[in-house]
Amino acid sequence: MSKKEDSGGKKCSHHTELYAEVPASCLPIVYSPEYNITFMGLEKLHPFDAGKWGKVIRFLKEEQFITDEIIVLAREASEADLLVVHTARYLNRLKNAILEGSREWSLVVATITEIPPLLFLPNFLVQRKVLRPLRTQTGGTIMAGKLAIDRGWAINVGGGFHHCSSDKGGGFCAYADITLAIKFLFERVEGVASATIIDLDAHQGNGHERDFLEDRRVYIMDVYNRHIYPGDGYAKRAIKRKVELDWGTEDSEYLQKVDLHSEGALNEARPDIIIYNAGTDILDGDPLGGLAISPQGIIKRDEIIFRAARRRGIPILMVTSGGYQKKTARIIADSILNLHRQGLIGEEALDVAGPSHVSLMMSKSVSSGATLAAI
Repeated sequence: MSKKEDSGGKKCSHHTELYAEVPASCLPIVYSPEYNITFMGLEKLHPFDAGKWGKVIRFLKEEQFITDEIIVLAREASEADLLVVHTARYLNRLKNAILEGSREWSLVVATITEIPPLLFLPNFLVQRKVLRPLRTQTGGTIMAGKLAIDRGWAINVGGGFHHCSSDKGGGFCAYADITLAIKFLFERVEGVASATIIDLDAHQGNGHERDFLEDRRVYIMDVYNRHIYPGDGYAKRAIKRKVELDWGTEDSEYLQKVDLHSEGALNEARPDIIIYNAGTDILDGDPLGGLAISPQGIIKRDEIIFRAARRRGIPILMVTSGGYQKKTARIIADSILNLHRQGLIGEEALDVAGPSHVSLMMSKSVSSGATLAAI
């Protein structure tokens, strides 16, 4: 399909349902029950808590911060949406099975999700029970990018698949949602021409780094355990502010570095939006992260990033990324509640910020004119 200009002068290649108007009564918190991966207990074979997203929402409801009526319901990213970043060859590899006799073997998906038994399930079940939830979370990140511009902040309770690039997945990441959210904004929203990724998951975010290696519009700060997966030296060339941590790094050192380097990053490049990858696999005892940050340290870390964005009037999109302990859902919920208590998110957050870049963006934001996308 040839590219056509939208009403704001941006080049858009396809119609999307992901940039629908959202009622003002909704908070920019994006979620769908479809995020959660549950099928015959197979999700328990990976250390990732594949139901943590629903638990976060349940905790927020119990604290009476949200109700179903004010959550923005995530939509599944369509193939046309995914093709904004992904190659057709990669998407076909996810879609197609390897035929051997009468069986279809889902080798690629089993490898990416690190759940070997998926190899032995019928391919149509793998598509429905594993890839569809990941596509819905990806759609949620793209939606939250637009909401962040409109409202000054947004949280996708899922997403953060930072090991996936345009043509390769890995580490439980099948779709490049961070890259997609940024590319959608660049293509569709007037006035968005630069982005800063602050990646604080315990692992290096090699997926978005590979995607933006030659793109000067995107500034990447990455803080990670230097000794663990993926160790992608090629992708590291894209990192503008690299902070490599050692095993067992604790709160004091960690928070000092996060504060120092986030301030430095945002002083070096004044972006139109911040994408904050807020992985909780930095938590002490995480089987994959190898760091030793307390729950209170994670809550403080998130506050540091949101406060830095708020001081500068920069819209911020948060995604939840990795976290491999059952208690991480509670910590994510507690952190969101703390951000609200601090006046950094919620209906009053824009008033706290005062006149800012956000008010300019709200007047320039471009809508596709699709139907409402909220519960």
